[in-house]
Amino acid sequence: MEDWLKDSTEVEASWVTVDLAIFTVRGDQLMVLLIERGLEPFLGQPALPGGYVQKRETLHEGALRELKEEAGIDGRQLHLEQLGAYGDPLRDPRGRVVTIAYLALGPDLPAPVGGTDARRAYWAPVSQLGSGAAQLAFDHPAILTDALEVVRRKLEYTAVATAFCRDPFTLSELRTVYEVIWGQQLDPSNFRRKVLNTSGFVRPTGEQRLPPTGRPAALYRRGNAWLLGPPLLRGTGHTT
Repeated sequence: MEDWLKDSTEVEASWVTVDLAIFTVRGDQLMVLLIERGLEPFLGQPALPGGYVQKRETLHEGALRELKEEAGIDGRQLHLEQLGAYGDPLRDPRGRVVTIAYLALGPDLPAPVGGTDARRAYWAPVSQLGSGAAQLAFDHPAILTDALEVVRRKLEYTAVATAFCRDPFTLSELRTVYEVIWGQQLDPSNFRRKVLNTSGFVRPTGEQRLPPTGRPAALYRRGNAWLLGPPLLRGTGHTT
């Protein structure tokens, strides 16, 4: 270690954690995974799942392990990407802790099972959190806010909406993803036209699903494009 670093009064030991903003669509609602903390600090308060990165694992490995330990979910089956780093000196009362936040998305994920330092894990409707989001531990309200905006923005320019759908899916199911995440109703005909005119967004399977009522619906899978051109921009309540 450099001598100047050992003698510096401006540098102290830091710990690294990972926190996960995990979203799914269940019952036509956007849900986020929360845990009830079983340890201090913030004992009994809701929080995003996460924990310390172990000395012999990568950040990605730590995120997968925490997801499995605290919620019983296999993150290898999810869309998982880094959201950003959060390092306010006062974000954790235990000392200087820098967290790497991850964004995880999956289709109709199962009921979680709490473990390790989580008393329980549960899905919470994002639309019903309201001011309750401010009660999340640490700086998790800010992480959740950032994660939501990233997901909403990614729906415009990427095919990430398909991560919320089980293959194969109907265009109605894909439209529901946009509606619950953007919080606005979309015109079915305009949406269908936009999706099918966006090269590589979806590909037809040639099969149909018979609904309880109504006409059979064509089934699709995600196409080979990730970036959408043209994008599906958020509007004033309908696609154009």
